[in-house]
Amino acid sequence: MGIWKVVFTLVVLLVSLRTDILVAQEKPALLPMPKHIVWTNDSFRLDSPFSLVISVKTSSECKNAITDLREFSTTNNLTCNYKEAPSKDEKHSITFHIEKSLPEIQNNPEGYILDIKNQSINISAVTPEGIFYGVQTLKQLYLEANDLKSFYGCKIIDYPAFRLRGFMHDVGRSFISIENLKQQVKILSFYKINTFHWHLTEDIAWRLESKLHPELTDSASMTRFKGQYYSREEVKDFETYCSGRNVTIIPEIDMPGHSAAFRRATGFDMQSAEGKKILSDVLIEACQLFKSPYFHLGTDEVKITDASFVPEMQALVRKMGKTVISWSPGAKSDTLTISQMWGRKSLPEKHGKFIDSQFLYLNHMDPFADLSGVYNNFICSSQTGNDRLLGGIVCIWNDRKLKTENDILLANAFYPNMLAFAERSWVGGGTSLQETGTSLGDRHSKRFEDFTEFEKRMLAHKRKYFNALPFPYVKQSDIQWRITDAFPNKGNLLNSFPPETEKDTVFNFRNKSYATRKANGAAIYLRHTWGPEVVPGFYKNPLPNSTAYAFTWVYSPEDQKTGLWISFHNYGRSEKDFTPQPGKWDYKESWVKINDSLIEPPKWANAMNPEATSETDYVDEPFGMRPPVSVFLHKGWNYVLLKLPVGQFSTKETRLVKWMFTCVFVTENKGQIEACPDLIYNPDHNLNNN
Repeated sequence: MGIWKVVFTLVVLLVSLRTDILVAQEKPALLPMPKHIVWTNDSFRLDSPFSLVISVKTSSECKNAITDLREFSTTNNLTCNYKEAPSKDEKHSITFHIEKSLPEIQNNPEGYILDIKNQSINISAVTPEGIFYGVQTLKQLYLEANDLKSFYGCKIIDYPAFRLRGFMHDVGRSFISIENLKQQVKILSFYKINTFHWHLTEDIAWRLESKLHPELTDSASMTRFKGQYYSREEVKDFETYCSGRNVTIIPEIDMPGHSAAFRRATGFDMQSAEGKKILSDVLIEACQLFKSPYFHLGTDEVKITDASFVPEMQALVRKMGKTVISWSPGAKSDTLTISQMWGRKSLPEKHGKFIDSQFLYLNHMDPFADLSGVYNNFICSSQTGNDRLLGGIVCIWNDRKLKTENDILLANAFYPNMLAFAERSWVGGGTSLQETGTSLGDRHSKRFEDFTEFEKRMLAHKRKYFNALPFPYVKQSDIQWRITDAFPNKGNLLNSFPPETEKDTVFNFRNKSYATRKANGAAIYLRHTWGPEVVPGFYKNPLPNSTAYAFTWVYSPEDQKTGLWISFHNYGRSEKDFTPQPGKWDYKESWVKINDSLIEPPKWANAMNPEATSETDYVDEPFGMRPPVSVFLHKGWNYVLLKLPVGQFSTKETRLVKWMFTCVFVTENKGQIEACPDLIYNPDHNLNNN
């Protein structure tokens, strides 16, 4: 064989090997999951420059997508050549097409078709927004293996179930910098979130600058984070930034309730003649400032003393060319107003338009138990949206002060919950929380299988994209428990019952006088925060003055020290819950044992502080805000037993007693908390974990 033939053969083999390496890689985790996807063995390799070809009238139509793809290329050291005049034989190119009609995506304005082949990538849509979302999916298909870079081959047809997919920050009670808000918008637009609801005013503070009434943002009229507000220049800059990510801002000035800051600043009630004049000036000013087509007027949790107040403010905002949004329940509105639902889950009325925020208040939610509820949320009580059922907005209300902006994200498990909501609001479906609760479901149910598949994709994104960000969630779908029937404790939380007094409990539970049932997950509500009539928990009819026990076996492949996330109360961000007494886990006398050894609670920074108010910072009360407890696991099986007493469901220490527990073994890896690897949780002592 001649030398050149040998060289050629080697080159072919190497090229083949490189292609095989790329094809052999695990398929990328996509989130939200597209409607239709067909995987292929093609691979668009990036070891040479590629061309970005714009097959539309003007490149400005796809400005957001172009800017985003160029930024992605720069970040990943890829060379991108820009071409606006495509040729028929264009090779190694990414091409954007805007078509007049695409029946495959039902002409959905945010839908797209993405086709990745060896030498070409085509993204087609009926609008620039669709092109932008095609690019977001394309970026998730990017792979690196050693020095090889590529986009995984496939064809995707995709469009959203709901047109409005958003999140809200209450910056009246808290304050989040524009820099941090931009970071959140950038991250969440990657997951096709398209709305930011900006709750700008509250009893605590007015955060929107007014040139006409500068007294509104005077530090003297604020009671928290004094002197911090958003200038008009910052608002314009932020709205421009959001527009570049296809995110629409919904600004909110809450009225006439939640307005103590307004009264302190102006000396007038909003519903007085003087107050209405000032508020009208401010509303006109704000409507002129924001380019958004929407304006939110609040109107909830207030006694209306002037029947003309709400109609006048609605008329004023509409005169400024905006669509009015208000809370429901709230002041009675006409059918032109979009109602944002926040009360108990109910079907929307037959007339009007709706945004769903029911059971989407992260400030009340547990990072584990409630995340499955967010994932399964039945938005607008409908499988998909339409012209009336617009979509949903996840809300964060920090009635309780949190010290830093990072704490807001951590305590509310912001990013895990938003990824769960991004999936549900894009793909549609879900189940009624009032019927199924937050349970992961039986291990052989479709509900459990769907959640487990989503969880796998979400955790892949955590590892790939959230290394330096708060993400207080680890795998929980492999955790199994047995929970006893509740024992009446007659108001004595210290009473002991057979699961802790009988030594042979662990293997012979089937022969005991009490029954057990299985439950799955890192956190279990025995009785949900809102009670069984609103959200079912583990017990169908939970009774006060009861004691339950939860137990499991944990198999460890070796002797090891590890961490434990353990908690018996989800410290919501809207309550004045006391920190536990010294030496106690909570006010319910809960405890946890591992191999018959009690696990000591933390030394609370603010133990049993009866002077706690909404202005008292949480320090270590939520488990995600404190270091995991250090524990030891023996090689082989380890027995974990939790005692779970409860007295009344409302006490002086805790207005909303949460009968629940969180328990999962964790470890730190590159700054992130991860599930302790290779453990098997099985209360039946079964290595197969079935």
